[in-house]
Amino acid sequence: MATPRTSATPGARAGAEGTLADRITGLLAQQIRSRVYPAHARLPTEQFMTEQYGVSRTVIREAISRLKSEGLVETRQGSGTVVREAQASEAFRLGRSDEDPAQAVVRILELRRGIEAEMAALAAERRTTAEMAAIQAALKDIARAVKAGGDGVQEDLAFHLTISRATHNSHYTELLGMLTRSLHDTIRLTRSNEARRADLAGEVLAEHAALCAAIRARDPAAAREAAFLHMQNTAVRLQHAGQEFWTGDSRATAQRLAKVKLGTDPQR
Repeated sequence: MATPRTSATPGARAGAEGTLADRITGLLAQQIRSRVYPAHARLPTEQFMTEQYGVSRTVIREAISRLKSEGLVETRQGSGTVVREAQASEAFRLGRSDEDPAQAVVRILELRRGIEAEMAALAAERRTTAEMAAIQAALKDIARAVKAGGDGVQEDLAFHLTISRATHNSHYTELLGMLTRSLHDTIRLTRSNEARRADLAGEVLAEHAALCAAIRARDPAAAREAAFLHMQNTAVRLQHAGQEFWTGDSRATAQRLAKVKLGTDPQR
């Protein structure tokens, strides 16, 4: 099929509505959902899209990565990036909301609060010795990344995913995998806020350690409470961040999260 052309010029208006990657992701997602690119169709090459939209390959790759996280496309050997069937991509998709950006972050934390609490309780009941060692190693990875000057976002997400595997219920790991983009953005926001003050960073470290200790002790009630309090305290820390925090990159990330809407559509 002929490659669709567009008059949009994301490269020229990057600051108007989020980053370049935000704009390219939104544009391609809209084209996929409106069947400009139907199921099994191949997206244009990276080189073609860099020329069409006037952006770098890094931006295109980030947009494709986000589309994969949303389940809209997949990479097939020899075929490039291919649009997935609607049933697979839309069963649990991201939508849009006019919600206040800061409140959107808190709502995602509220969602995680219930998921992570039960996940931790199951991990405390079912974890193996090897899985406990992996959880402890993941906790150390966070501290190591921060000490080396990183933000610890990937390591924080890996810590929670490692706990999910210890539940021996693959649905938890699959759900966190589907929520990866919003979780990554949420963790990035919370960690950037907490890094501004040593006392906040210390609180997070203590909460992670308490969660790890409860799972190690095989205490489901304590693990559930530790995970619940960690999510609750994270929300409180964000709510007390102050207006100066919700500017620049933090505001752009929060605005992206405000567009997240999780839901099912069994008719698609």
